[in-house]
Amino acid sequence: MTFKKNFLFSFIVIFFSLNLFAQVLEPVKWEFDIEKISETEFNLVFKANIEKGWYIYSQEQQSEESFAPTTYFEFQNMEGNYQLNGKTTEPDVPVIFDKIFQEDVKKFKDQAIFKQSITLIKKDLKQIDVTVDYQTCDDSKCIPSDFLFNFSLDGSEIVKDEIVLDERSKQLSEGLNLNVTGWDKYTEEVIEEKSNLSIFFLGFLGGLIALLTPCVFPMIPLTVSFFTKSASDPKKGLFNSILYGLFIFLIYAILSIPFHLLDTLDPGILNNISTNVTLNIIFFVIFIAFAFSFFGYYELTLPQSWSAAMDSRANKIGGFIGVFFMALTLAIVSFSCTGPILGTLLGSSLTADGGATQLTMGMSGFGLALALPFTLFAMFPKWLNSLPKSGGWLNTVKVVLGFVELALALKFLSNADLVEHWGLLKREIFIGLWIIISIALALYLFGKIKFPHDGPLQKLGKGRITTAILVIAFIIYLIPGLTNTKWANLKMLSGFPPPMFYSLYEKTSECPLDLNCKKDLEEGLALAKAENKPILLDFTGWACVNCRKMEEQVWSTSQVFDILMEDYVIISLYVDDKKPLEENNQFQYLRNNGTVKEIETIGDKWQTLQTINFKNNSQPYYVLLNHDFELLNTTKAYEPDADAYYDWLKTGLENFKK
Repeated sequence: MTFKKNFLFSFIVIFFSLNLFAQVLEPVKWEFDIEKISETEFNLVFKANIEKGWYIYSQEQQSEESFAPTTYFEFQNMEGNYQLNGKTTEPDVPVIFDKIFQEDVKKFKDQAIFKQSITLIKKDLKQIDVTVDYQTCDDSKCIPSDFLFNFSLDGSEIVKDEIVLDERSKQLSEGLNLNVTGWDKYTEEVIEEKSNLSIFFLGFLGGLIALLTPCVFPMIPLTVSFFTKSASDPKKGLFNSILYGLFIFLIYAILSIPFHLLDTLDPGILNNISTNVTLNIIFFVIFIAFAFSFFGYYELTLPQSWSAAMDSRANKIGGFIGVFFMALTLAIVSFSCTGPILGTLLGSSLTADGGATQLTMGMSGFGLALALPFTLFAMFPKWLNSLPKSGGWLNTVKVVLGFVELALALKFLSNADLVEHWGLLKREIFIGLWIIISIALALYLFGKIKFPHDGPLQKLGKGRITTAILVIAFIIYLIPGLTNTKWANLKMLSGFPPPMFYSLYEKTSECPLDLNCKKDLEEGLALAKAENKPILLDFTGWACVNCRKMEEQVWSTSQVFDILMEDYVIISLYVDDKKPLEENNQFQYLRNNGTVKEIETIGDKWQTLQTINFKNNSQPYYVLLNHDFELLNTTKAYEPDADAYYDWLKTGLENFKK
């Protein structure tokens, strides 16, 4: 039962860990020992050495309603082998208030020693295995973790189910460690997700758009009227409306939590998911289906029995839980309109660089935007009179969203195309398809194209005309992207179309901006030595949006371009490259936690190399090195300020010359 609680707590605390997963953190180091009392009685000793500012929690909760995590020891293979004498002891510390969980808890800092007395049943037992399941927290975030202890009762060598790597795997694994030096000279940059706030607002914007769809908009006055008129007094109606909005927000925010669990199990897993060819093709197909649903050719809805069941429970139960089921009913009923927008949010988050963190921010923004009107209109019911009436304009919004979904679908097909090097969707073809979609949208707005649910268009409204003009301006902006000129770099769209070197036109190199780069570490190092230039180690990805923004918006500026071209050797390592390594270069890598990672593709190799040497798995990630792999400056992540990036490069060059 305790284990299941900890599993639930893992979901809850991950919600608070909004900036955790950019780097790999291990704040607790475990040691263990065994004290022999007699031939059959022993004390198992577990010692947790905890970094400053971090805590682990007691084995006991202070109340049944507590949501704080517990430390749980699982003693394996006990039956017929040994028995526990009493409970596992722990340090006696006072109860204090926890900032994360907003409740009184017992938690340990610096060092915590746990002991468990056991008595052997099987006297010749030689080994006991124990797993501890725990969470390490500071004042803002938590890390769910576990650790396996192997106790030898007779001093003999512990028998582990270890995977023995072959000599080739050992040798190739050792080759991934660059033994980077110079960390004492430069403080490692702590990577923060700078775009989290913007993702939140994009999610909020998505929620506002969802409000303007036929599935949601008519529900606002109906729901607000229900709460204000059915309640026994106005205050209760207002309270229920606020609670209804809060539950809507929580429902959408909690949907992102499982992705944090995936990120915890393997820091690189979301990158692998985002660049998975099959998943991107599935997203492409789903987005096409969403688009034609918005066009009105069919409706994508969740099973009607779901909404009926939720509605029935809301009516029967009442109170807080009844309001929750009403909120859940809205989420289910409105799926045909909110589903495509949520799909966009999910797909764009997983195929960008923020992964689960940005997904949480986006989903939270989306839920907040959906929830606000139900609360605000309940607080100020007179505002309902100012709402526009439902009508054909709602269908127009849906159709416009259909064209947007159609354009976004191409991004997922492009991701698959890039990582597999199919060459199907070169940059100019991608932009050309966007131009065709935009022209069709403009024709629709001018009334030249009709869809099933469109009524007769009497005249063009100001909204249609304004939107059509913006679409035409967008088409004009896209046209230079079809050329092989200096205007082809569409900086406002960096990261969405394929990179400029993935082109129908013949390029002098396959590097960004035709710079001189290598895509193999050994080749790049040899070139740097031959030309006596420092190395810019560029951890990038084919499907990395911020990488394209850096290349097309920062590297393209004159001063940055010149210093890169003349003074550096760029080694671009694509961590999502799905091209298989040659068979004799494929190997197994043994992680610190005892699990094995199969290194089968180019991306597997570079992703693992980045994690080993820099304890980091985000892209873009830049490192300046000399030929002995000594740091020349701090590491650098996404830096949209071209002047700051130039100064960073210039300082690294000066340190190299010294």
